[in-house]
Amino acid sequence: QVQLVESGGGLVQPGGSLRLSCAASGSIFSFDAVAWYRQAPGKQRELVAGTIEGAGINYADSVKGRFTISGSSAKNTVSLQMNSLKPDDTAVYYCYVKVRLASLAPAIEYWGQGTQVTVSS
Repeated sequence: QVQLVESGGGLVQPGGSLRLSCAASGSIFSFDAVAWYRQAPGKQRELVAGTIEGAGINYADSVKGRFTISGSSAKNTVSLQMNSLKPDDTAVYYCYVKVRLASLAPAIEYWGQGTQVTVSS
């Protein structure tokens, strides 16, 4: 079993920065995909930034140039650096991973519990 623990959310003023971190615990053999999603009140959950093994990194148009996703397979962590934050970035942010627990095992998806990001003056 894999657990994801997120940290780094909070209240920030417009134009400020936050760094979200997600630590994955468990016996992970490999990562097929890692991503950050967000869900604002009354809206559907949307992809913020993510990468699939062997492919490039995708960013939502609304965060391109402001957010950066990064990760460490050795430490089983994935982070989201968020700069120039706007009130529209206010949402609950979720960490997502798709992992394999063994070399021939099927890929399994896991979600973090979510961390609140509020951008307000």
